[in-house]
Amino acid sequence: MLTRRLSRLACAAVAAAGLGLAAAAPAAAADKLTVLLDWFVNPDHAPLVVAQQKGFFAERGLEVDLVAPADPNDPPKLVAAGRADIAVGYQPQLHLQAAEGLPLKRIGTLVATPLNSLVTLQESGIDSLADLKGKKVGFSVGGFEDALLGAMLASAGLGLKDVELVNVNFALSPALLSGQVDAVIGAFRNFELNQLSIEGHTGVAFYPEEHGVPPYDELVLLANAERIADPRLPRFLDAVEQGTHYLLNHPEESWQLFIKAYPDLNDELNRRAWADTLPRFDLTPAALDSARYRRFAAFLQAQGLIAAQPELSRYAVELPRE
Repeated sequence: MLTRRLSRLACAAVAAAGLGLAAAAPAAAADKLTVLLDWFVNPDHAPLVVAQQKGFFAERGLEVDLVAPADPNDPPKLVAAGRADIAVGYQPQLHLQAAEGLPLKRIGTLVATPLNSLVTLQESGIDSLADLKGKKVGFSVGGFEDALLGAMLASAGLGLKDVELVNVNFALSPALLSGQVDAVIGAFRNFELNQLSIEGHTGVAFYPEEHGVPPYDELVLLANAERIADPRLPRFLDAVEQGTHYLLNHPEESWQLFIKAYPDLNDELNRRAWADTLPRFDLTPAALDSARYRRFAAFLQAQGLIAAQPELSRYAVELPRE
């Protein structure tokens, strides 16, 4: 009996020693991942912020750093050069970048619908695209926005020659409110419309996908094409998906997490944009709609923005996941 009792004590001592060693052992270091945003942090990035604040990245052994760029044009280039892991980019620009040979691949989607729109003021009397004939249209970025506007005007029997294009840089709402232009292309429907409303004006939006432009993903997640096998990427996408679903199930709690992380964004504009962006997030970020991407590539080719359509597998992929 005494021998058995001593044996139990000895086993308990060994187990306790083992637990002590386990407790003393350092936790495995998280894998670091740098994500370059397309712009300063805003509600468009909500799934990323929620995944970070709720610990969904950490649960998958990831330490994710969300970085706002000094120049919005830089993130895809930096990822292509191997100087960052993931970039938030735009599907239309991705097609152009692929045609230029940049080693980038879309691995996921944040915002699965266009946000871009053509906006005018209700008091302008412009009730249809046909009413834009002879009017001034402001834009920020040439190239794609010209093509977008051209396709939309074509649906109303007009062309770019029927309007006067004015480069207003990024001052879209001020250009409208000052009367510098009659309409603007490139206005994000979740921001500019709310900004105009806060200023006491009602904006009227014409949506590209309703006027001759195939639907596309506004915001996508890009990785270096030569690093697609990186095991961190599927874990990252799983966390983003969990963040997106938490966001939709708990919008107010998620908003509180967002403004806790970024208190400077706690204002009326961002609160309104938050609500308007919620239904546009992709519920299955990793899934790829190949037909949709090919259709949009054909549109860009028809608009003369790309000479030929690169093979889809060169610039978009659906990563295998457990």
